Amino acid sequence: MKRAKLLWIDLEMTGLDPEKDRILELAAIATGWDLEPIAEMTAVVRAPDSLMEERMVGEFWEKNSESRNALIVQNATGKSALEVERQLLAFIDQYFGQEIILAGNSIHQDRKFIDREWPEVAKRLHYRMLDVSAWKVYFEGAKGKKFIKREAHRALDDIQGSIEELKWYLSFMKGINQ
Repeated sequence: MKRAKLLWIDLEMTGLDPEKDRILELAAIATGWDLEPIAEMTAVVRAPDSLMEERMVGEFWEKNSESRNALIVQNATGKSALEVERQLLAFIDQYFGQEIILAGNSIHQDRKFIDREWPEVAKRLHYRMLDVSAWKVYFEGAKGKKFIKREAHRALDDIQGSIEELKWYLSFMKGINQ
């Protein structure tokens, strides 16, 4: 029985412009509504070296040079976007039924890249998404509570952190398990 309900995804890209930038790294975790991991997958997407040199510059990448360097090194082992899309589709087929809710932090941004680079995956996703950043906005603005998330800027660490973050927000809700 396919019991996964949420497809948690984090992507590392050369930048944030889906027209100019490309996906470099994927982490996906399948969970049920209890947010407990059922399965996970990771993949490296090969990008042209010239694109990485051109786009992975500026303050963000200077501040996160360790992540940048790791992404550049692992790029040589990457697969084509089509191969990674096929892997992700196989993962979805194995763990999900018909309804696939995309989840993550600022997941609308990752969704733009999915729509552009992985159209077959995009077709399978529900139009609704579970965006942890909406919880962040509310808890920081209305309650003055801030989750301290690790900032590894690597896909698997980031998506695990997003699940931890949502669990933290939910811990403030009384009677959630009733």
